[in-house]
Amino acid sequence: MARVLIADRMSPRAAALFGHRGIECVTRVGLSQEELSGIISDFDGIAVRSATKVTPRILDAAHKLRVVGRAGIGVDNIDLNGATARGVIVMNAPFGNSVTTAEHSIALLMALARQIPAADRSTRGGGWEKSRFMGVELAGKTLGLIGCGNIGSLVAARAQGLGMRVIAADPFLSPDRATQLGVERLELADLLERADFISLHTPLTDATRNILNAETLARAKPGVRIVNCARGGLIEEDALQAALESGHVAGAALDVYRSEPPGAHPLFQLDNVVATPHLGASTGEAQDKVAVQIAEQMADFLLTGAVTNALNMPSVSAEEAPLLRPYIELARQLGSFAGQITETGLKSVTLTYAGTASGLNNRPITAAALEGLLAPLLANVNAVNAPVVAEERNIEVTTVERPNADGYQSLVRLTVGTERGERTLAGTLFQEDRPRVVDVEGISMEARLGPRMLYTRNRDKPGFIGALGSALGGQGINIATFHLGRDRSGAASALVEVDEPVPPEVIAEIGALPNVIRVKLLTFN
Repeated sequence: MARVLIADRMSPRAAALFGHRGIECVTRVGLSQEELSGIISDFDGIAVRSATKVTPRILDAAHKLRVVGRAGIGVDNIDLNGATARGVIVMNAPFGNSVTTAEHSIALLMALARQIPAADRSTRGGGWEKSRFMGVELAGKTLGLIGCGNIGSLVAARAQGLGMRVIAADPFLSPDRATQLGVERLELADLLERADFISLHTPLTDATRNILNAETLARAKPGVRIVNCARGGLIEEDALQAALESGHVAGAALDVYRSEPPGAHPLFQLDNVVATPHLGASTGEAQDKVAVQIAEQMADFLLTGAVTNALNMPSVSAEEAPLLRPYIELARQLGSFAGQITETGLKSVTLTYAGTASGLNNRPITAAALEGLLAPLLANVNAVNAPVVAEERNIEVTTVERPNADGYQSLVRLTVGTERGERTLAGTLFQEDRPRVVDVEGISMEARLGPRMLYTRNRDKPGFIGALGSALGGQGINIATFHLGRDRSGAASALVEVDEPVPPEVIAEIGALPNVIRVKLLTFN
């Protein structure tokens, strides 16, 4: 039975869902790094929010860990590169708190425009300072969105309902999508010059870190007001403070900070700053949604192999998973076969998907083929990190789709380029779910790969089969299946499944037989 640790406070519906799906769930919140590293090896998955840090130390201790689930959007608290290198899938729940965060952004926008927090404090203190708290209308003003994805688009719709014009800077926003949303797509420099209000809705990456800094803030329209419910690292806080104090920025409403909790932050001393304690996702509805969403995703993965909203693995829907599973196994077998007979450096990998296979979601199949290919050559490779490992080693990976499967309903062909040339293997599915190898280095045969397979390449001359059988039988090694093939050039191959391990001396004996070109013992899980 799979086991999952819930390490942060979240809706009890998550634990209930895991239990309902037959997954053992343990809830332990508030663990120190030392405490977490001491127990994480017992779990296949860990569900977190923002408090628990999944660090290299935790990943090093997590020998069974297969998936990290973040109940929310940001994964700043998870070592994504480290998880990928160790073959651990990282998932998030990007949609569960979208409405809540968008609504909080609009709430801060209004609070900032009308100075509501400062007016509230003054009135509670006995004041009646109507002239001091002169606000500005949102209607007719221009809202600039830095980032117009899921949450940004929700903010755009709500701002338009308030009579605002909306412009957006987002390199991933297509012209068609911008038209659909009714927003004007601009470069960041143009947005800064035109926006009366700016709201940030972009992830924190190397490209977006400090996107609002001293230089970009200086380009902004004088009197601009800024709202940030995304990530604290998007704004250079010292530069924002200077711009607020000079009056170039009229006000800022912040829900996120570079360090959280921020403590006695200098920005909090300014009257033109509205501050909330990272409340963007803090509604009961949102917490229920993200908890249930991440629990469903993790359960689907652990039970069926479905991958949803993963940041380091191609998505596989619950409907696709059963259909893809035999193709993934076939690709892994082809890759493993090629990896075990390859003795020189890899330069390229081409996966050709033909017939029925050409219409499939082939990214997870390709990842499985790379896993099989690289695992015999490198330690700790799996389908999560294999594409990254291939890229790091400058192995060019190409996929090709063809409608014709050369006489088969479906065919997957793996071509591996090495320093000495190319090797090609091909396979298909019998009865829709049984992998079979049908081509080995240009020689046709139909073979099921068992746990132990003896692969030989020889000249097609009489006496080889008898000599091979005698060599194995003489050592008490039983033959389970025997598959043969040959080509017109006089070359032949055999794939022999054996029930017992084949000692090195028997391999050497077979290799010394007349007309034998190559012999290799292959193992498959």
